[in-house]
Amino acid sequence: MNAPGLRIMRLTEHASVPAYQSEGAAGLDLHAAIESAIEIAPGAIVLIPLGFAMAIPEGFEAQVRPRSGLASRHGVTLPNAPGTIDWDYRGEVKIPLINLGSEAFRVDPGMRIAQMVVAPVSRVRVEVVDALDDTDRGEGGFGSTGR
Repeated sequence: MNAPGLRIMRLTEHASVPAYQSEGAAGLDLHAAIESAIEIAPGAIVLIPLGFAMAIPEGFEAQVRPRSGLASRHGVTLPNAPGTIDWDYRGEVKIPLINLGSEAFRVDPGMRIAQMVVAPVSRVRVEVVDALDDTDRGEGGFGSTGR
């Protein structure tokens, strides 16, 4: 498989290069690039630096997602999951973590805190119209399909 390239520029010596942890992993693990531990109080949101900038291939995005273990064991997740990083962003990548648990959570230097999936993006042409096509579902919203 000829995968597109993801160029990483380390901004600090604490930065870890994103990496897949297994042959079948969809996401690259992201590590906290911090000098000392950061505590996240219950209900708090803290922006954690990753210490790198990147060049995502044009026509792709990076989707930042929670790590399932942190979410299921500690209630630590991303408040905007999945977060999107556009291909033309060149600043330092940072991850907002929220502690939904009942106890403070400690982020240690180098800890794996999130994962990133690089995926193609489809763009559309926006068209303003006076009416939309009818469908069987119509305006049925949340829970309207019975599933």
